[in-house]
Amino acid sequence: MVATLDHIFREEWGRILATLIGFLGDFDLAEEAAQEAFAIAADRWPHDGVPSNPRAWLMTTARNRAMDRIRRERALAARANLLAAGNRSEESMNTTTFPDERLELMFTCCHPALAIDAQVALTLRTLGGLTTDEIARAFLVPEQTMAKRLVRAKNKIKAARIPFRVPPAHLLRERLEAVLAVVYLIFNEGYGGRDELAAEAIWLGRALAVLLPDEPEVHGLLAMMLIHDSRREARFRDGELMLLGDQDRSRWNTEQIADGRGELHRAFALGGGGSYVLQAAIASLHAEVPCDWAQIAALYGRLARLTGSPVVELNRAIAIAEIEGPEAGLRIIDQLSPLLGDFRYLHSTKAELSRRLGRIDEAREAYLRAKFLTHDGIERRFLERRLTELASATCSAQPPFCPKH
Repeated sequence: MVATLDHIFREEWGRILATLIGFLGDFDLAEEAAQEAFAIAADRWPHDGVPSNPRAWLMTTARNRAMDRIRRERALAARANLLAAGNRSEESMNTTTFPDERLELMFTCCHPALAIDAQVALTLRTLGGLTTDEIARAFLVPEQTMAKRLVRAKNKIKAARIPFRVPPAHLLRERLEAVLAVVYLIFNEGYGGRDELAAEAIWLGRALAVLLPDEPEVHGLLAMMLIHDSRREARFRDGELMLLGDQDRSRWNTEQIADGRGELHRAFALGGGGSYVLQAAIASLHAEVPCDWAQIAALYGRLARLTGSPVVELNRAIAIAEIEGPEAGLRIIDQLSPLLGDFRYLHSTKAELSRRLGRIDEAREAYLRAKFLTHDGIERRFLERRLTELASATCSAQPPFCPKH
């Protein structure tokens, strides 16, 4: 029963929450009502059995919880029209032609009246139930900062009565940037070992390609995810993280790489040259033997100029280190330190390059800092292994710890 409820939560939470927001106009009230509905289900379903239509049961229960709350606040009359409008909104959501309901939800939540980072953050909460801490790590900001952003966005939704409904087809493209960012961040969260999230992101990417087949960035994002995910079986050995240069390439999914490159070719054919297309091109080059580091560095340079992202510049530093040596990479990393001070991959990369130069004390300090900043158990074990190697003076020159290892 617990497994069944967990599955229903993953499938239905986002849709139920978005629908409640739509007719209540209050994010916090909707979230509380949805949480109460699932709590009641966890209490009753083991005895009464799972309803034939779990979503309808949960929606009805959540709506009743919200009504009770509204009555207690003596605001039922003022909310009556909103509730009626919400029922119409829910019906309209069930008749759309989206290839996947989760994709429909994403376009519903990514409302252009909000700042794009707020759109993305709220959609990650609504769609996947990601915690504030997980979302903060994705945006490279402190958890408290992200919590404040979410509160401001919720307040704006409530104060401005921003409608949560599916946009008409001609308005989909104005929300595409935020939707792509959500899929990208879901994949990144899954890439660290949560396979179900990586699979969810790829599924959404394929659905986007059906919905918007003429958008090169859609195909670029899908290509990037497919190529990176093709290495999933080789990234871990006996529970230990394997860097790109240490992976058993016979365990790479060559069909998935070919599928990803096919999506990349479609993106190029459509005139694509945006950030996701460039990332897909880089991923494709990483899948070749030997890697063309000069071309990879050039593509990272283009991507850095396009995005202004210090994380992209960190990746370029890794490629430069492969071409010109670790010293050249470290010079770039030193320039990035004020911008990426708490980014764990900055420190793990600095440690790897310092290790290759024989600077043991600098490498140890950087490994320890990276370990302190790392939440993932597998990555922590990798860093501990490197520290053990330093202590025993058995370290050897290997490729640096790339953020897309």
